[in-house]
Amino acid sequence: MKKVVVIGPESTGKSTLSEYLARYFHTAWTPEFAREYIDQLNRPYTQEDLLHIAEGQLQLEKEQAAKANEVLICDTDLYVVKVWSEHKYGDCDARILKMIAEQDCDLYLLMATDLPWEEDPQREYPAQEMRDYFYNIYRDIVMQSGVPFVDIRGSYTDRENTAVAAVKQLLHG
Repeated sequence: MKKVVVIGPESTGKSTLSEYLARYFHTAWTPEFAREYIDQLNRPYTQEDLLHIAEGQLQLEKEQAAKANEVLICDTDLYVVKVWSEHKYGDCDARILKMIAEQDCDLYLLMATDLPWEEDPQREYPAQEMRDYFYNIYRDIVMQSGVPFVDIRGSYTDRENTAVAAVKQLLHG
């Protein structure tokens, strides 16, 4: 089983692309656990919540992997939790870092910030300079990960076409 992670800043079409790829390849996908978790909180999230989010993301991946067909599409991975923790709190829990060291991925699809911002109560950084700042962090992460990655940009159709070609290449060489 191959694992493809869609990664990038807020409001770059990660969930839309993840769901599309799962339909296209007739497989399961893992949504972003943080979204559901934060929706159920009756307070702002804290750094301790990020550990629960990381654990929940891994559990959701495990459940969806059991349903997947040849490839699992993931709408994020634990690097996103690390980036948010370091940005918001100045560091990242060592337990999350250990989970990151143990996670696997066969291909990253790095989402560019060239789509218009879409307002959402959970999104925090609409300014283009902050979106680009986070894109550069994710780009550095995937470049240093040793895992192949493909830069995904353009219209939704362009993104779908580029992503499908990248996943086909992964699956069939």
